[in-house]
Amino acid sequence: MTTPAYLNALRAFEAAARHQSFSAAAAELNVTPAAVGQQVRNLESWLGISLFTRASSGTARLMLTDVARVALPDIREGFDRLSIGLARLKDASIHAGLTVTVSPAFASKWLLPRIERFQQDHPDLDVLLDTNARSVDFQVERIDVGVRYGAGKWPGLIAVHLMDEVMFPVCAPDFPLLKDGKLIAEALADCTLIHDLSMANDRDYPTWRMWLDASGFTHIKSDHGLRINNSASVLQAAIDGQGLALARSVMVRDDLSTGRLIRPFADKGLDCPLTQAYYVVYRAECSELPKIQAFRDWLIAEAEQAGSHA
Repeated sequence: MTTPAYLNALRAFEAAARHQSFSAAAAELNVTPAAVGQQVRNLESWLGISLFTRASSGTARLMLTDVARVALPDIREGFDRLSIGLARLKDASIHAGLTVTVSPAFASKWLLPRIERFQQDHPDLDVLLDTNARSVDFQVERIDVGVRYGAGKWPGLIAVHLMDEVMFPVCAPDFPLLKDGKLIAEALADCTLIHDLSMANDRDYPTWRMWLDASGFTHIKSDHGLRINNSASVLQAAIDGQGLALARSVMVRDDLSTGRLIRPFADKGLDCPLTQAYYVVYRAECSELPKIQAFRDWLIAEAEQAGSHA
């Protein structure tokens, strides 16, 4: 088997082992399942061993043989090193690429208003922004760096702290229930509450019920209002005067500074601290790539500058 042939066969084997499926591996590699199966059989023939067995349940799921399971980490590490070497060569080219993954809301409310400054400082670095609501696989989807919100621990990734935040109610400055820019408890009971469902499955993510109870408004009901599954859209609904939003300080910072939104309880100190934060994340083996370091350092500098003007 020639070098290109066994590299292709190893790639097919690695993908099939990761997905436990020829079909899923084929979708990732943009080939047919038959082609993946043939590549794996060619590798088995060349090695003289079996790499997979079918699951005993009779499903199509593939099971690694013992010898394949032992060898797989080394094969994956080899592909990782090849990818890093290729990335270094690309970084030296005229137009290097940087793929960045962030949530749609973080892109809209924080990153996009600032990204031009990074591009001005690094005109030869082409930025591809992946605004995916789900957590992506950095290796499979060829992601260089990202910003994630959470506790700071993600398998296989280095996480560098970027920003903390708190939550508090916001509304449009012309919200009809305001009196001299403030809300009293009686008016709060009549407000439409805008609920952010973007992290509804996270038990640590504050809800209106949690904020109301912590702020002494236990008598006010929270099971009504407008429910939206995107943080940026939640803020837009508040800007449009549709109700009172429970906003995250990082997301709402620019809207507050421009006066699109106000804090009707700012004088009462009713902020709700959050246990989670924003982190810059990237694969450990890529940490020395200049483009990763450049974007990480720029993000941290921007976060510090934004915090100093909060």
